[in-house]
Amino acid sequence: MNLITLAWRNLLRNRRRSLLAIISTFLATMLITMGNGLTEGFLVSMVRNYAKNETGHVHIATQAYRQRSRFMPVDDSIENISELVQQLESTAAMQPGIAGQSQGQVVTVAPRIRFGVLLSSGTYTKPAVAIAGDPERERELLMLHTSLLPGSSYLDDPGSVIIGEQLAKDLHLGLGDRLRLISTRADGGMAFKSLRITGIFRTGTNALDGSVFQMRLDDAQSMLGMEGGAQQILVMLRDYRHAQAEAVRIDQMLKASGRDNLSVLPWTSIGDYPAIIQMANSVYLIMWFFVALLGAFIIANIMTMVVLERRRETGILMSMGMPQRAIIGMYLLEGTALGFGGSLLGTIAGTAFNLAFSRKGFDFSSGLAGFTWPIDNIIRPVVSPAGLLIGLCMCTLAAMLMSFMPALRASNMEPVEAIKAVE
Repeated sequence: MNLITLAWRNLLRNRRRSLLAIISTFLATMLITMGNGLTEGFLVSMVRNYAKNETGHVHIATQAYRQRSRFMPVDDSIENISELVQQLESTAAMQPGIAGQSQGQVVTVAPRIRFGVLLSSGTYTKPAVAIAGDPERERELLMLHTSLLPGSSYLDDPGSVIIGEQLAKDLHLGLGDRLRLISTRADGGMAFKSLRITGIFRTGTNALDGSVFQMRLDDAQSMLGMEGGAQQILVMLRDYRHAQAEAVRIDQMLKASGRDNLSVLPWTSIGDYPAIIQMANSVYLIMWFFVALLGAFIIANIMTMVVLERRRETGILMSMGMPQRAIIGMYLLEGTALGFGGSLLGTIAGTAFNLAFSRKGFDFSSGLAGFTWPIDNIIRPVVSPAGLLIGLCMCTLAAMLMSFMPALRASNMEPVEAIKAVE
């Protein structure tokens, strides 16, 4: 009789006890699968909200701009930006689909200019930061239109601008007033522009409401002497985990088209934020493994009882020539089978929960209200092959580890003493 058959028969000898162990690992695995789906959704949201405001999942800029990016230089720009955007979008559409999707990874390609200005209104002046981009693309990225006050309109027409509420108060301006901008052109000369305020936004964050405004890309290009150019391009993907591969693909495409001066980096290579995401992911994995150990703890108790109850039986098997490794394997198989059965059921239940809520998601608007930028507050549980394996593998492995010490104890019995033991 092989070990698998022997272990299976032993499990059926006490069905209630086996059921208790399965329920324990079932609950632990279901919690891990559900929790991992939610935390993965939270990390996806964190990365998306960071990327859409700062770098994109893939960031494209000139080598010279990259070296001085913190100063927001306007003299190092990407030329023929509309042509490049079209090229990126067309090659992305040609990429093979993933997960049943008909398109590739690229979702949005957004050119952007960010520069410092001095704002003027009569006798009032104030320094500020301008963010310029295509209005339709920036609706899904900056999302400042979601914070506009009543009576405001978004950047519908050339020559329009939206500003923070505190910035408008400091300059004593309101809807319909003219906002005068003073900055430095790409050629080093002075740039002047007068725009009409069509919207005032209130995010509740002083750093944003008091020093930032948004304008159209074409207005910024004409003001700065960057006709047809932009400082940077933000590429947003369906899945942030494909950023490295997409960056390599885009870099190869640009080099093939003669744009060797451009630098293409994934979001993971810019700033300290990626390290925070990686640390959070590691902490979650460690936490889930401890949950798996707790779920498998009852298996350790059950297997200890089983070893004590079956001392005589184990002694007889050893006296008949069963080697120690076979004794260990038999008990390990029993504990692992209990863990795998509960883990499999728990994974199915947890995945069903994640699938049920992955479309609608959970609204964390109140909990995330303190973030410095308007963000997408809907957290959607993520269902992925890796997520399915985490709970299943962790709880099965934990059950195996918890069963090892009782199995080792059984294999170290003296056959004669074990046979003499009273059941």
